[in-house]
Amino acid sequence: MAGRKKKAFALFDRFISCKKIPRPRDEAAAAAAYKLTESCKLVLQGGDITIWCKDGHSDAIVNAANERMLGGGGVDGAIHDAAGQELREACRELPLVEPGVRCPVGHAVETPGFELPVARIIHTVGPMYFKSSRVKAAALLRDAYHNSLELAREKGVKFIAFPAISCGIYGCPVDEGAAIALDAVHANAADFEEVRLLVFYL
Repeated sequence: MAGRKKKAFALFDRFISCKKIPRPRDEAAAAAAYKLTESCKLVLQGGDITIWCKDGHSDAIVNAANERMLGGGGVDGAIHDAAGQELREACRELPLVEPGVRCPVGHAVETPGFELPVARIIHTVGPMYFKSSRVKAAALLRDAYHNSLELAREKGVKFIAFPAISCGIYGCPVDEGAAIALDAVHANAADFEEVRLLVFYL
Protein backbone atom coordinates (compact mmCIF):
# COMPACT_ATOMS: atom_id res chain seq x y z
CA MET A 1 0.00 0.00 0.00
CA ALA A 2 2.74 2.48 0.91
CA GLY A 3 4.48 1.79 -2.39
CA ARG A 4 1.29 2.46 -4.38
CA LYS A 5 0.70 5.69 -2.49
CA LYS A 6 4.24 6.86 -3.21
CA LYS A 7 3.81 6.01 -6.89
CA ALA A 8 0.47 7.84 -7.03
CA PHE A 9 1.98 10.96 -5.50
CA ALA A 10 4.92 10.83 -7.92
CA LEU A 11 2.63 10.42 -10.92
CA PHE A 12 0.45 13.37 -9.95
CA ASP A 13 3.59 15.45 -9.39
CA ARG A 14 4.96 14.41 -12.79
CA PHE A 15 1.82 15.44 -14.64
CA ILE A 16 1.80 18.80 -12.90
CA SER A 17 5.45 19.31 -13.82
CA CYS A 18 4.75 18.37 -17.45
CA LYS A 19 2.24 21.23 -17.61
CA LYS A 20 5.11 23.50 -16.50
CA ILE A 21 3.05 24.88 -13.63
CA PRO A 22 5.42 26.93 -11.43
CA ARG A 23 5.79 26.57 -7.70
CA PRO A 24 4.93 29.69 -5.66
CA ARG A 25 8.07 31.49 -4.48
CA ASP A 26 6.68 31.92 -0.98
CA GLU A 27 6.19 28.16 -0.68
CA ALA A 28 9.43 26.97 -2.20
CA ALA A 29 9.89 24.50 0.62
CA ALA A 30 6.50 22.88 -0.05
CA ALA A 31 7.40 20.49 -2.86
CA ALA A 32 3.74 19.93 -3.72
CA ALA A 33 2.56 23.54 -4.09
CA TYR A 34 2.04 24.99 -7.57
CA LYS A 35 0.82 28.28 -8.97
CA LEU A 36 -2.00 27.78 -11.49
CA THR A 37 -2.86 31.45 -11.94
CA GLU A 38 -2.07 34.72 -10.19
CA SER A 39 -4.93 34.02 -7.79
CA CYS A 40 -5.17 30.20 -7.62
CA LYS A 41 -2.79 27.73 -6.05
CA LEU A 42 -2.76 23.95 -6.51
CA VAL A 43 -1.52 21.85 -3.61
CA LEU A 44 -0.68 18.18 -3.96
CA GLN A 45 -0.98 16.60 -0.53
CA GLY A 46 -1.19 13.31 1.25
CA GLY A 47 -3.50 13.04 4.22
CA ASP A 48 -6.98 12.61 5.62
CA ILE A 49 -9.55 14.58 3.63
CA THR A 50 -12.03 14.53 6.52
CA ILE A 51 -9.91 16.90 8.63
CA TRP A 52 -8.98 19.37 5.88
CA CYS A 53 -10.36 22.88 6.30
CA LYS A 54 -9.51 26.34 5.02
CA ASP A 55 -11.93 28.78 6.62
CA GLY A 56 -15.18 26.92 7.38
CA HIS A 57 -17.17 29.32 5.19
CA SER A 58 -16.02 29.21 1.57
CA ASP A 59 -14.42 25.76 1.57
CA ALA A 60 -15.57 22.31 0.48
CA ILE A 61 -14.32 18.77 0.14
CA VAL A 62 -15.33 16.41 -2.64
CA ASN A 63 -16.69 13.00 -1.72
CA ALA A 64 -16.14 10.05 -4.04
CA ALA A 65 -19.67 8.77 -3.52
CA ASN A 66 -21.77 6.00 -5.03
CA GLU A 67 -25.05 6.44 -6.88
CA ARG A 68 -27.20 5.60 -3.84
CA MET A 69 -25.54 8.41 -1.82
CA LEU A 70 -25.94 6.58 1.49
CA GLY A 71 -22.30 6.00 2.32
CA GLY A 72 -19.99 3.16 1.41
CA GLY A 73 -16.39 2.13 1.80
CA GLY A 74 -13.15 4.03 1.41
CA VAL A 75 -13.27 7.81 1.37
CA ASP A 76 -17.08 7.78 1.09
CA GLY A 77 -17.45 5.85 4.34
CA ALA A 78 -14.84 7.97 6.09
CA ILE A 79 -16.62 11.19 5.13
CA HIS A 80 -20.01 9.86 6.23
CA ASP A 81 -18.56 8.70 9.55
CA ALA A 82 -16.88 12.03 10.20
CA ALA A 83 -19.84 14.18 9.10
CA GLY A 84 -22.29 12.32 11.33
CA GLN A 85 -25.80 10.95 11.00
CA GLU A 86 -27.17 14.25 9.66
CA LEU A 87 -25.27 13.70 6.43
CA ARG A 88 -26.84 10.30 5.88
CA GLU A 89 -30.28 11.75 6.58
CA ALA A 90 -29.69 14.66 4.19
CA CYS A 91 -28.54 12.28 1.47
CA ARG A 92 -31.55 10.03 2.01
CA GLU A 93 -33.82 13.03 1.44
CA LEU A 94 -32.27 13.75 -1.97
CA PRO A 95 -34.67 12.84 -4.80
CA LEU A 96 -34.17 9.61 -6.71
CA VAL A 97 -33.52 10.37 -10.38
CA GLU A 98 -34.06 6.68 -11.14
CA PRO A 99 -34.54 3.63 -8.90
CA GLY A 100 -31.67 3.49 -6.41
CA VAL A 101 -29.86 6.47 -7.94
CA ARG A 102 -29.62 9.91 -6.32
CA CYS A 103 -26.46 11.00 -8.15
CA PRO A 104 -25.67 9.40 -11.52
CA VAL A 105 -22.09 8.68 -12.53
CA GLY A 106 -20.34 11.88 -13.59
CA HIS A 107 -22.83 14.17 -11.84
CA ALA A 108 -22.43 16.12 -8.60
CA VAL A 109 -24.69 17.18 -5.72
CA GLU A 110 -24.04 19.31 -2.64
CA THR A 111 -24.80 19.02 1.07
CA PRO A 112 -23.67 20.96 4.13
CA GLY A 113 -20.53 19.73 5.86
CA PHE A 114 -22.41 18.97 9.09
CA GLU A 115 -19.82 17.79 11.64
CA LEU A 116 -16.90 18.24 9.23
CA PRO A 117 -14.86 21.45 9.56
CA VAL A 118 -15.68 22.54 5.99
CA ALA A 119 -18.81 24.40 4.94
CA ARG A 120 -19.87 22.04 2.17
CA ILE A 121 -19.46 18.57 0.73
CA ILE A 122 -19.62 18.16 -3.03
CA HIS A 123 -20.58 14.55 -3.76
CA THR A 124 -19.68 13.06 -7.12
CA VAL A 125 -19.74 9.55 -8.52
CA GLY A 126 -16.75 8.37 -10.50
CA PRO A 127 -16.93 5.58 -13.06
CA MET A 128 -16.02 1.96 -12.42
CA TYR A 129 -13.38 1.35 -15.06
CA PHE A 130 -14.09 -2.36 -15.25
CA LYS A 131 -17.79 -1.79 -16.11
CA SER A 132 -17.41 0.23 -19.30
CA SER A 133 -14.95 1.00 -22.07
CA ARG A 134 -11.81 2.95 -21.20
CA VAL A 135 -12.91 5.85 -23.41
CA LYS A 136 -16.37 6.07 -21.82
CA ALA A 137 -14.96 5.76 -18.30
CA ALA A 138 -12.46 8.56 -18.93
CA ALA A 139 -15.23 10.82 -20.25
CA LEU A 140 -17.33 10.15 -17.16
CA LEU A 141 -14.38 10.86 -14.88
CA ARG A 142 -13.84 14.19 -16.62
CA ASP A 143 -17.51 14.94 -16.05
CA ALA A 144 -17.18 14.10 -12.35
CA TYR A 145 -14.35 16.61 -11.89
CA HIS A 146 -15.86 19.35 -14.05
CA ASN A 147 -19.35 19.05 -12.56
CA SER A 148 -17.91 19.11 -9.03
CA LEU A 149 -15.96 22.27 -9.78
CA GLU A 150 -18.92 23.90 -11.51
CA LEU A 151 -21.24 23.17 -8.58
CA ALA A 152 -18.63 24.43 -6.13
CA ARG A 153 -18.31 27.65 -8.11
CA GLU A 154 -22.10 28.12 -8.09
CA LYS A 155 -22.09 27.74 -4.30
CA GLY A 156 -19.38 30.35 -3.82
CA VAL A 157 -16.63 27.89 -2.85
CA LYS A 158 -13.12 29.33 -3.13
CA PHE A 159 -11.12 26.51 -1.52
CA ILE A 160 -11.74 22.88 -2.47
CA ALA A 161 -10.07 19.52 -1.83
CA PHE A 162 -10.45 16.38 -3.96
CA PRO A 163 -9.58 12.74 -3.35
CA ALA A 164 -8.24 10.76 -6.31
CA ILE A 165 -11.65 9.91 -7.78
CA SER A 166 -11.99 6.36 -9.19
CA CYS A 167 -8.28 5.60 -8.63
CA GLY A 168 -8.91 3.02 -5.89
CA ILE A 169 -11.18 0.01 -6.20
CA TYR A 170 -12.97 1.59 -9.17
CA GLY A 171 -9.91 0.74 -11.23
CA CYS A 172 -8.81 3.99 -12.86
CA PRO A 173 -5.06 3.88 -13.64
CA VAL A 174 -3.35 6.49 -11.51
CA ASP A 175 -1.58 8.13 -14.45
CA GLU A 176 -4.89 8.61 -16.26
CA GLY A 177 -6.61 9.85 -13.12
CA ALA A 178 -3.81 12.34 -12.55
CA ALA A 179 -4.04 13.73 -16.07
CA ILE A 180 -7.83 14.07 -15.96
CA ALA A 181 -7.80 15.70 -12.52
CA LEU A 182 -5.14 18.19 -13.50
CA ASP A 183 -6.81 19.14 -16.78
CA ALA A 184 -10.10 19.80 -14.98
CA VAL A 185 -8.46 21.84 -12.23
CA HIS A 186 -6.40 23.82 -14.73
CA ALA A 187 -9.49 24.64 -16.82
CA ASN A 188 -11.40 25.91 -13.78
CA ALA A 189 -8.61 27.59 -11.84
CA ALA A 190 -9.94 31.11 -12.38
CA ASP A 191 -12.89 30.40 -10.08
CA PHE A 192 -10.86 29.30 -7.04
CA GLU A 193 -8.10 30.46 -4.72
CA GLU A 194 -6.86 26.99 -3.81
CA VAL A 195 -7.45 23.46 -5.06
CA ARG A 196 -6.00 20.47 -3.20
CA LEU A 197 -5.56 16.98 -4.56
CA LEU A 198 -5.28 14.67 -1.56
CA VAL A 199 -3.63 11.66 -3.09
CA PHE A 200 -3.71 9.33 -0.11
CA TYR A 201 -7.10 10.18 1.14
CA LEU A 202 -7.45 7.85 4.18
